[in-house]
Amino acid sequence: MTTEPLSFPRRYARTQRFTLGAPRAFTVSPDGSRVVFLRSPSGTDRANQLWVLDVADGRERVAADPAALLGGAGEHLSAAERARRERSREGGAGVVGYATDNAVEVASFALSGRLFTAELRAGTARELRVPGPVIDPRPSPDGRLVAYVSKGALRVVGAEGEDDRALARRDPKADPETVSYGMAEFIAAEEMDRSRGFWWSPESDRLLVARVDDAPVRRWWISDPAQPEHAPQQVAYPSAGTDNADVRLFVIALDGTRTEVAWNRAQYPYLAHVHWSAAGAPLILVQARDQRSQLFLAVDPDTGKTRMVHADEDRQWLDLFHGVPCWSPTGQLVRIVDEGGARVLAFGERPLTGPQLHVRAVLDVSDDDVLVAASAGAAAASPETGEVHVYRVNELGVERLSQEPGVHSAVRSGRVTVLVSAVPGEPGTQVQVLREGKRAAIVTSYAEHPGMSPRVTLTEGGARKIPCALLMPTDYDGESPLPVLMDPYGGPHGPRVLAAHNAHLTSQWFADQGFAVIVADGRGTPGRSPAWEKAVRDDFTLTLDDQIDALHGLAERYPLDLSRVAIRGWSFGGWLAGLAVLRRPDVFHAGIAGAPVTDWRLYDTHYTERYLGDPATAGQAYAKSSLITEEGLSAPAEPHRPLMIVHGLADDNVVVAHALRLSSALLAAGRPHEVLPLSGVTHMTPQEQVAENLLLLQVDFLKRSLGMG
Repeated sequence: MTTEPLSFPRRYARTQRFTLGAPRAFTVSPDGSRVVFLRSPSGTDRANQLWVLDVADGRERVAADPAALLGGAGEHLSAAERARRERSREGGAGVVGYATDNAVEVASFALSGRLFTAELRAGTARELRVPGPVIDPRPSPDGRLVAYVSKGALRVVGAEGEDDRALARRDPKADPETVSYGMAEFIAAEEMDRSRGFWWSPESDRLLVARVDDAPVRRWWISDPAQPEHAPQQVAYPSAGTDNADVRLFVIALDGTRTEVAWNRAQYPYLAHVHWSAAGAPLILVQARDQRSQLFLAVDPDTGKTRMVHADEDRQWLDLFHGVPCWSPTGQLVRIVDEGGARVLAFGERPLTGPQLHVRAVLDVSDDDVLVAASAGAAAASPETGEVHVYRVNELGVERLSQEPGVHSAVRSGRVTVLVSAVPGEPGTQVQVLREGKRAAIVTSYAEHPGMSPRVTLTEGGARKIPCALLMPTDYDGESPLPVLMDPYGGPHGPRVLAAHNAHLTSQWFADQGFAVIVADGRGTPGRSPAWEKAVRDDFTLTLDDQIDALHGLAERYPLDLSRVAIRGWSFGGWLAGLAVLRRPDVFHAGIAGAPVTDWRLYDTHYTERYLGDPATAGQAYAKSSLITEEGLSAPAEPHRPLMIVHGLADDNVVVAHALRLSSALLAAGRPHEVLPLSGVTHMTPQEQVAENLLLLQVDFLKRSLGMG
């Protein structure tokens, strides 16, 4: 008896894009003896275990196994935890996140809404019996306490499970039911990369705690028409031009006494970043609503008063970056700033890098240097298309730690660095543990092999030298003109032209169906220069111009059949696909719009207003960049082209109203189209059969639309 091998779409879905079984979320102990990380036990198992690697001998051991801790029972997640995972695009199970004390001796994590701690040296874990459901537990720096959130209250319990108490909770007499403590509001988690709502003091004697009141935020309802017996879910969604949540910050001592942190919240309502270390006073970054000005404020934890450490302004907008602002061990402010047309690392008031590097994140700050992730800047000798490297930076210069072309990141403590690398020639990621720059250990990956290797050419296309990835069928003869599939994301935050193997697996699968696939990162995508990213201010349609320029530029060098060009995308890429079919049918002959934003007034405040402004005063920018307006289709062109619209009915990020309103406008205009509603699916599509069949249906639609037989 033989078993038919699983198709690539099924394996791709079952392995969550071949990420299951790969190690992630690394923490290095200060003494360099241990590396803590998460990994599921196989390439098809979603349940992450907590692992510890002993650097001295390279031995890996499980510190917490969810199957054992739950006694084989299934997980039950609260609505708040499901929302947190949706914001972080977390598709795993088991231990999906953890936090440690300063010594990396104790870790805490939530599992099925229950609180667990692990002794990392001993490799043992146990449950602390506390009120649930538990969210985001974090040990104090000294390891004596664990703070966590439960039912909108911030609570603290002793490391042995003793003296559990609420430090901050809603006052039922004075506070509305919309008030919570210790959680990030929707807009912070979705757009600011701030998933936290509380921070321990270095002395473990008090915390900074965010108080969020969602009362001002407009309420929307998310329902699943396929299950009419289920009530719709109410969500607080701050769409462009409407009110955000009210966010305040308090210093709260262990006896419950509180002091409010004071800043001009009316002018700077966004609490974007919080940093509290032994190197200085608590540091917060607050932004104006239009994100053209921001303040770096030091907090006096005794009085709550703040003093300005630095202020930034920008005519377009100010970006937020991973790892900054923070204090160096010597008390210098570390930040990333756009200066002289380059994105540089600033140490105090002095830039330490120049236009040769485009700094993307700060990974670690030590007495001797700053560890950063960066791509090639405008003045680099080579564009290094799709590459991101790790560098050591100090006043003496810059040193690259990652050498092989690829996408690299790192975690460091003291003399030990964990270097995580994705390279074009090998599947998945490779994780090296380096001690003083020399390999000390390798962290094993259990991820499955994809069974294919992308035939990808990283290049530049068009007059603007747009970064591109071109993929041809595995068995392509190199001469016959091929129908083209543009496969972009194409917008802010989402570079897709990457010098990495697995980044192009789906594109290669589409190429093997008979297409030349082009992935182009035009203006608006990160990683090249501030001017490149900020060119889309007030006009997202420039991203479509760049897709066309890349297509025509590559057609001058490769045998592309420009009479059969399709485009597909998801989220911003879905919007871009819809825009291509509606505005430029002379170029594009079919499109697949997955979870598209069709009316930018319906997307969230922090993202949309950064690029298009306030809809009350920037109506023209919104109308030009939207697929639909109150009058119907926005600037549609002839002839009609086939369009498939795909959307998850449970999506609370790009709500299904976007797709339904586009379909209604297309119907009113007499334009045939196909709508594929995904019942129970959010902005992610983790369900295995849905994800597999979605790829198969897209190929069928593209071949029918382009007359490929």
